[in-house]
Amino acid sequence: MSCHIPSLGVAPRSLSSSLIPAALVLLALFVGVESIAAQSYDIVLRGGRVMDPESGLDAIRDVGISNGTIQAISETPLTGREVVDVSGLVVAPGFVDLHAHGQDPFSRDLQVRDGVTTALEMESGVWPVDDWYAEREGQWRINFGGTTSYGAARGLAFDGDRDGTVYSGASEAQVAEIQEHISQGIAQGALGVGLGLQYLPGASEEEIFRLFQTTSAAGLTVFVHIRHAGIKAPTSGLIAVQEMIADAAATGGSVHIVHIGSSGLEQMPAAIELIDGAFAAGVDVTTEIYPYTAASTDIRAAIFDLGWRDRLGAEYSDIEWIATGERLDSVSFFEKREEGGPIIAHIIPEEELGDALAHPSVMVASDGVGYVDGRAHPRGAGSFARVLGRYSREQGRVGLMDALRKMTLMPAQRLERVVPEMRRKGRVSVGADADLTLFDPATVIDRATFPEPALTSAGIPHVIVNGSFVVRDGALVEGVMPGQAIRRRPIS
Repeated sequence: MSCHIPSLGVAPRSLSSSLIPAALVLLALFVGVESIAAQSYDIVLRGGRVMDPESGLDAIRDVGISNGTIQAISETPLTGREVVDVSGLVVAPGFVDLHAHGQDPFSRDLQVRDGVTTALEMESGVWPVDDWYAEREGQWRINFGGTTSYGAARGLAFDGDRDGTVYSGASEAQVAEIQEHISQGIAQGALGVGLGLQYLPGASEEEIFRLFQTTSAAGLTVFVHIRHAGIKAPTSGLIAVQEMIADAAATGGSVHIVHIGSSGLEQMPAAIELIDGAFAAGVDVTTEIYPYTAASTDIRAAIFDLGWRDRLGAEYSDIEWIATGERLDSVSFFEKREEGGPIIAHIIPEEELGDALAHPSVMVASDGVGYVDGRAHPRGAGSFARVLGRYSREQGRVGLMDALRKMTLMPAQRLERVVPEMRRKGRVSVGADADLTLFDPATVIDRATFPEPALTSAGIPHVIVNGSFVVRDGALVEGVMPGQAIRRRPIS
C-alpha cells in the first residue's frame, strides 16, 4: 500500500462548497496513512527494496506481515511486534520450484538456503498421493506438492516388473488400467500428471495420447520429460517436443516440458521457438530450464541404452560418476552401468543455455535430486542463486526483475488455474502469502560445485514461509515447520 497523496487538480480559489469534497478526500487519505502507521503487525520488514514481478513495483518500502500474509506495503514506517532492518536487501517473492525431486529434509534444507519457499515434485510425480501428502503435513519447512506418477501407474499395470514397466508395450487392458490409476491419483488431489517418458521407451505414442485424453478431461497438465533427448532424427529433442504439442493440441490438453536444456541440447533455440509458436496458436504449453551445463540421472536409465553417444553427441568422458567425481571411459562406463548409480553428464551447450535462460517464456526450475552421502548434482543447492548472481548480475544475460519473474510469478501462474491458492504465491502484494526471500543483490551467488555439491548459497540471509522465518541471518531456524500442502481439493 502506498501512502502518496495524489494531486486533486483543484485550482487555488477562495474556500467554497466546491472545495469541501476535496477537503474530505484529503482528510480520508491522511486518516488512512495514520491508520496504517498506527497498526501493529507481527513482523515488519523495514526499508528493503521490494520487487514484485506482477505489479512491477521496485522501490524501498516497509512490509507488514500478520497471520501469515502480507498486510501492508508502505512508503512510511510501519510498527510491529518485531521490526527487522532489511535495508540493502531485495524483498522478493519466495522462489517456486516446479521441478524438485529431492523430497527429503536434507535436500529441502539446501533448497530453502537457496531461497526456495515452495518445492514441487512435478516431473516424476508421487504415489500414493494421499500417503505422500500425509507424511509431510506439519513436518516441512517449505511448501510442498506433487503430481501423480505415470511411472508408478505403469508399474502397477505391469505388476512391478521393472523390465516390463520400462521396455514393454502395454496391451489395451493395461492402458485402461494405467488410466484408472492415474484417475485415482487425480481424485486424491494431485497437481497433474508427472511423466518421465524417456525413462519408459516401451510406452507407445498411442498410449501417451490416451494419457493426454485422461488428463485433459480432468483439466490438468502433463509435466513431461519428453521421449527423446538428442540431436539426431528420429530420436531428437525437437521431434519429442512436437509429439507433446500434438497431443496437447488434439485433446485440448495442457503440457509443461521440463528441463528444455538437457532435452533440447543444441536444438534448444528451435525447440523454444516451436513451443512459443504453439502457445501463440492456442496450445497450452510451457517449459523451464536449470542454469547448468550438465544433466544428471542414473546410469542404468534407458537414456544410456545402446547408441546413446550418437544420439546425444557425447563421449564416455562427458560422464562423471557422482560418488567419486571420476570421468568414465569405455571400460568403466559399462562397469558402472552394471552397478548402477547417479551420474552427471556434461553435455549442455553454454551459449544456448544462456539464451534460453534469457528467453521471456522460459521459467527457472532446479531439477534438484536427492543427495546421497552429501553427493548429487549441485543444481539442488544453487540453481536460484546461480541465476541471480551469475546470469543476471555478472553476465547480464537476464534482468533482475525478469529473473525473479521466471522463478516466482511464472511458476505460480502455471498452477493457479487448478490450485487457486497459488494466486497468493509468487507476489509481494497486499493479501499475498508471506512467502518471501530476502537477498543481497550485490553478493547473492551459488557456492555448490560438482566437487562440493552441498555448499549452501550465499547472500540470502532471510527466508520467510507463511509468515515465519525459516532462515534468519543466514542460518536455519530450528524447529520451525510452516510449510503447507499445495494440493487440489481431493474428490470425496
